[in-house]
Amino acid sequence: MTSAAYLPFLIQAALAAGITAGIILASHLLGQRSRHSKIKDSAYECGVPGEGIVHTRFSVKFFLTALLFMLFDLEIVILVPWTFIYREFLAYNISILGPILFFIGVLVLGLVYEIKKGALEWEK
Repeated sequence: MTSAAYLPFLIQAALAAGITAGIILASHLLGQRSRHSKIKDSAYECGVPGEGIVHTRFSVKFFLTALLFMLFDLEIVILVPWTFIYREFLAYNISILGPILFFIGVLVLGLVYEIKKGALEWEK
């Protein structure tokens, strides 16, 4: 491959780095600052001081639900591109149905395990 093949990637990486640096710089220059440590350390929400317990504890179920969402979101990230290239592989007589069915089978086994353990039941 020539170095010109990497040019779109380098442009995208430079734009991503530039936008990231610009947002951080703008936040630093234009962001709200306070000189009082009491205000600086407190949670800011609509300018109204917090009442009661400011730091509430989240249930473990919340984190479990987030992890399950990430797991099945990953499944979609893999399955959508697979559907786009499936015809190209069939044109070259390469079967990729077996590996993707194995992948889906492992995910289904994981889902069955989660259902048996009661991970999807919010209230117990």
